[in-house]
Amino acid sequence: MNGTVFLAINLAASLGTAFAYAMSFEWVKKYRFSSLAIAAVSAGLASVALMALIFQNDVSYAYVVSYSSKDLPTLYKISAFWAGQQGSFLLWLFIHAVASVIIYRGKKFDNCAMAVFMVIEAVLCALVLAKSPFAPQEISVEDGVGLNPLLQDPWMAVHPPVIFIGYALLAAPFSLSVGALIRKNIGADWVEEARKWTLIAWSFLGAGIFIGGYWAYKVLGWGGYWGWDPVENSSLVPWLVACALLHLLKIARIKETALPVTHLAAIFTFSLVIYGTFLTRSGLLGDFSVHSFGKDNIGSTLAIVNAAILLGGLFLLTIRSAKFPKGEIYTSYNNRIFLMLLGALLVAFTAALVFMGMSMPLITGLMGHPAAVDTNFYVKVTMPLAMIFVVAMILAARRQYDGQKLPFTVHPVIIGALGAVMAIAVGIREFPPIILAGVAMMMGAASIYAHKKKVLSLGGAIAHVGIAFGLFAIILSGSGSKSESIEFAAGETKEVLGKTVTYEGQEFLEDNSAKFYKYKVDGKEAKALTKLRSNGTDAAREPAISKGFGGDVYIAPNPPENIGVGEMTLKRWEIALDGEFAYIFEEVTITETDENHLTAVARISVTDGKSDDVATPSITVSKTSGISNPVEILGGKKRIRLTGVSENQKKIRIEIMPSVDEVAKAPVTASISTKPYIWLLWLGAIMVVIGTMTAAFRKR
Repeated sequence: MNGTVFLAINLAASLGTAFAYAMSFEWVKKYRFSSLAIAAVSAGLASVALMALIFQNDVSYAYVVSYSSKDLPTLYKISAFWAGQQGSFLLWLFIHAVASVIIYRGKKFDNCAMAVFMVIEAVLCALVLAKSPFAPQEISVEDGVGLNPLLQDPWMAVHPPVIFIGYALLAAPFSLSVGALIRKNIGADWVEEARKWTLIAWSFLGAGIFIGGYWAYKVLGWGGYWGWDPVENSSLVPWLVACALLHLLKIARIKETALPVTHLAAIFTFSLVIYGTFLTRSGLLGDFSVHSFGKDNIGSTLAIVNAAILLGGLFLLTIRSAKFPKGEIYTSYNNRIFLMLLGALLVAFTAALVFMGMSMPLITGLMGHPAAVDTNFYVKVTMPLAMIFVVAMILAARRQYDGQKLPFTVHPVIIGALGAVMAIAVGIREFPPIILAGVAMMMGAASIYAHKKKVLSLGGAIAHVGIAFGLFAIILSGSGSKSESIEFAAGETKEVLGKTVTYEGQEFLEDNSAKFYKYKVDGKEAKALTKLRSNGTDAAREPAISKGFGGDVYIAPNPPENIGVGEMTLKRWEIALDGEFAYIFEEVTITETDENHLTAVARISVTDGKSDDVATPSITVSKTSGISNPVEILGGKKRIRLTGVSENQKKIRIEIMPSVDEVAKAPVTASISTKPYIWLLWLGAIMVVIGTMTAAFRKR
């Protein structure tokens, strides 16, 4: 059955479930679970239908043609499901539908919250239908384009679904907030459940961001894990606002006077998820981001959905504002609640600045001249805020909720001083990053101390220490990084940035699908991978990374230039010369491999004046593509590849390539850089996720 039918069922069932929860009639109540289950099952069946089309290589569907191919490995056939925006929206819908069943079984959402959650599911389904992955392929083809070679990496297979779990689950606190506003509930009974779901969503969204950063560091070869790309920021902004929401939800449990701003944060968190989706999928960032999708009519639909969610939520909050408890949220500046509010405000302000930066193409585009901010903008505005934020966390760790101070201990100060010394030791000389490195480590130590004094839970302490490690590693690996561009001949050893680096040459896989640039760093092997297309050209590159306790040595080689690749046209039975080599094209045989493919095999005599050889290069062509692999001649002295045959079969075109040994020994220029203690960033990211999940499932 076509997946579109399942989507239509999901849309009807989602709206039916929302109606059943919105109405109080007894006859409606008994249909709530059945309609919710139908919605979830239909979303699952639509997902199974798309996955089946991908694995069946059904090229009658445009989505399969765009993101899959017959020879794509199984892992990447699975990830082709969410490689395009149509499939990623379906994934989002499926995760949301699964979450609705879990929420139903938990029995913690009131009827209004469930109705809102199911309306969101219906909206997601409408978006999938508006840009369907089940649209037919208009032009007949034999095979799909396949997945972008850069995306053919295990980390990138995991990154999108983890991000979308975070996106989907952020609808839970939004639904609880809006549900409370709809039923005129000005109490805090929804807060605890909202905090649990926000913790889980924040953990998944953070994990997705961290995985994406590690993929960028490991695969892209530009030496970083974060480029302040607008699409990267579109995930970061809701994650930052959700961080502020987490702390506001905790405050609201203690002080109900914090409920209005907590509702505001819940509304903005989910609205920013939709806004980021709009920004990245409307095509507005096509000239400013390497991640964004092309222009499409889905952008206007997303803009309407975003406006409805944001304005609707704000309207409800406005009309209920007079009913909320009045009074102070905090009693003094020494109070822990004030410091938590300050931290939430700083995080929200950071998110606002990043939001402005990533939205600049949209804002300037409305004025007629689209432009983006420089990445230095983000560094300049976030570093001072990060410093104040960390100081606020240190002070909050030393105070009870009633404002009483915990006994002073010197250990955080010592740890902070050691952090500053480490920053200086790796070569940082600027004052702000040295101070930030010190206070980051002081914050980690203060968090452990706060947990010992039962001010901070175990999960909270693990997450806060993880943030401290991450921030410390960002300073050290960023401000402390050193880089040099060095040319190496094969077998050459040089001293670079205090390391002994040897370049051993290139190594090709037997099937010519990839090659490696082989290095040794202080005697330890490190390989840079280059994936190759069928014609032998570079498809995607990954750097060589030599890991160590003190950090990584990062090597990004550039492909050698002027390695002697050339083209020749050969006429039948005429001698063609290329230096000391002579070629005679004798004949070409063309056969029909199958109903869609033709294979041409040429017979070429070759001599270098000392020895003779006969080469039989071939090319297989279809309506949309051609595949031709190089063959060795004269015992591997050179390689030739057949690239074309004239219609009358009296001429052929060949590409003459140097031998594998020549290519392997060609000099290579590489960018070599150090990344001090970058492993602390990955450790910190893991700790943040573990700590947040621990806090989410802690018995209260």
